Amino acid sequence: MKRRVGGEGMIDTTEEEARGASLAQRGERFDSLKRVVVGRPRATGEMHETLLSKTLALPIFASDPLSSVAYATEAALAVLVAASLSSAHLVFPISIAIAVVLAIVVLSYTQTVRAYETSGGAYVVAKDNLGTLPSLVAAAALLVDYILTVAVSVTAGVFALTSALPSLRSHQVGLSLLFVLLLTLVNLRGVRESGILFALPTYAFVAVMYAMIGTGIGKCVSGACPQVHVSSPLATGAGTVGVLVVLRAFSSGAAALTGVEAISNGVNAFRPPQGRNAATTLLVMGGIAISLFLGVSYLAVHMHAHPSGSVSVISEIARGTFPASSSTSFLYYAVQALTFAILVLAANTSYQGFPRLGAVLARDRFFPRQFINLGDRLVYSNGIIVLSGLAAFLIWIFHANVLTLIHLYVIGVFTAFTLSQTGMVRYWLRRRDPGWRKSAWINGLGAVATFVVAILVIQTKFLAGAWAVTVAIPLLVLAFYRVQRHYRKVERRLRAGATAVAASPPARNEVVLYVDSTDAALGEALSYARQIAGHRFRAIHVPGHGTDSGIRPRFRELTDLRPDLEILTAEAGRADAVIEFLWALPRGESNFVTVIIPELFRRPSLAETLARRTQFSLKVRLLREPGVVITDVPVLAQNGFGQPAERVACRILVSGAHAASMRAVNYAATLGLSDTRAVFFAFDGDEAENLRRSWTDLGMALPLEIEEAPFRDIGDPMIRYLRQITADPAAEVSVIMPELIFSGPQRLLHNQRALYIKRLLLFEPRVILSSVPYSLG
Repeated sequence: MKRRVGGEGMIDTTEEEARGASLAQRGERFDSLKRVVVGRPRATGEMHETLLSKTLALPIFASDPLSSVAYATEAALAVLVAASLSSAHLVFPISIAIAVVLAIVVLSYTQTVRAYETSGGAYVVAKDNLGTLPSLVAAAALLVDYILTVAVSVTAGVFALTSALPSLRSHQVGLSLLFVLLLTLVNLRGVRESGILFALPTYAFVAVMYAMIGTGIGKCVSGACPQVHVSSPLATGAGTVGVLVVLRAFSSGAAALTGVEAISNGVNAFRPPQGRNAATTLLVMGGIAISLFLGVSYLAVHMHAHPSGSVSVISEIARGTFPASSSTSFLYYAVQALTFAILVLAANTSYQGFPRLGAVLARDRFFPRQFINLGDRLVYSNGIIVLSGLAAFLIWIFHANVLTLIHLYVIGVFTAFTLSQTGMVRYWLRRRDPGWRKSAWINGLGAVATFVVAILVIQTKFLAGAWAVTVAIPLLVLAFYRVQRHYRKVERRLRAGATAVAASPPARNEVVLYVDSTDAALGEALSYARQIAGHRFRAIHVPGHGTDSGIRPRFRELTDLRPDLEILTAEAGRADAVIEFLWALPRGESNFVTVIIPELFRRPSLAETLARRTQFSLKVRLLREPGVVITDVPVLAQNGFGQPAERVACRILVSGAHAASMRAVNYAATLGLSDTRAVFFAFDGDEAENLRRSWTDLGMALPLEIEEAPFRDIGDPMIRYLRQITADPAAEVSVIMPELIFSGPQRLLHNQRALYIKRLLLFEPRVILSSVPYSLG
């Protein structure tokens, strides 16, 4: 019972309540800030409200392929003029070839989204039709491409901004990182909200680009085609242009195809009928992207636009079409502003694709399980944050240089294209539905076209930086297999461990009280020890710097020699002395040793917890000691003892029906507390029903209570549940928590829920938390 003890041993409940109120206020301030940034939490049952209409889906999923018109032509043109200035006109026929490939890919993917109405991404299609290895190659390729899409799109957008505002050129890296942060915050607020925010600039960009292309072509057809002024042009060559240069230009301009697959990865984000709506959106996106790309390439040739180190090709064309002296000059700034906006927002395609693909991989146990978790706004928050971090790292490493980053681009997406379309050919050959031959031909054509482009990109860009991507993809695949192997091993061990726990004899428990000083925390710990063990427990003390040399007689006054205090010798260290003492006690599957550790806190501070080096080190090391249960008794007090609880309820927090939970149940049985139950906090009805069924299948006689946690956070439901018990001033709760213990990097593959619960309950009045470790490596 965490009661503040005032003068003459009287309990100062007013100050305890004040401290509790202070903690609550801090939590409320943090929650308020989070609500402002992210928005109010959405319940899991509100998922249907986040589904998108075609009008909102287009700006969310299509901003990447639509925005590529701002740099795809320039990327191809840069390769051509570097070889020979006279070859610039070849950019238009090259663009036509790219547009043909884009049309084939779009048509192919319309088949995919109709066949896979839940998720038709390359990973799912390849897994179903080609097997595990090809599907993981596709997944790795897409993940890499999504990261690069954010980096390239944001830096290209900032380049468009600095083309119009040259004074900002020295801040390109900082601006790029700022916009990555803004995109992160917007996407954390939810899919629908980001779609509403992005719709206006996306549609405005399409409108102003059509206005520029229409006006420019009109002038060129009438014989008044403007000639652009190029400042700081890139160096040009004077040699002949061979096939290799054309192929390199084609592979650079192929960036126009990026983002097409995002709709297939997010079919389940559409309103029903999902497949048909996704296919319609894909066709509209393809039509707009092709027409804009060809229009920009046509004007680049006829206006003699030239890649520059300070001004983008789009800026040159817009200035030529809308001269400064004309009445339409304001449209130049509109083009630049909206190009900047669409390029930055183009990264949003990745913010839809990366988290969703990460969640699918996590469900198949190839990715850390944290990527399955939905955030407050029903988005995969962990995926969003990881994507932003990796993209920001690339921007920083490459100094926000678009031309450098683009060499790493498109390899991943064309690899995924090829595997996805090959998988669809296999799909039609196996299904043989009506019209299957036509569908197989379309997807086969898409597979061949994207395979050829993938080979070209690798050959022409390998030494320029593409080698990094070709190395990263197989390394990621190996990582996927290692992650899955770990999860399968954990599952097997928990399953086998359940059999061992079920077959073990009745559990026994020996209680050891660690005594550091005689204070209010010791009083609480003594009270709890007597509740679960009577007078049959042992008390130990390890002398050290700053400890009380006269602690033994004072302890005897408190306990009347039941038990007496055992003084240990600290040869290697105080924590080592405790562990050596425990080594001499019988421990095992059926023999528990409960180590009760009282801690006195001057203020409710996590920093003070870390400052207590002996207790902190002891608790961490005891987690790896077989058969040891760690009971933490933190108290906010000065001196004296709290009054013992008249009733102790025991609640076992379970996350699944497995060996760790069974072992915690066995431990709870040794405490002899009549009010003992297991509790599970369910995020949705399916999760609750699955656990209830598994609990019954294991033959668990202990009552199981299932509490709803509709906002996917166990914090508030758990606190409310426990406070219903501690509302009785004479009641205390012993919370038993099974804790899976992993070693090394394996910890990163698991939710750190145990740490969260420890922090949550650390200063919760009249709640004592016991960790029952279950070692898995």
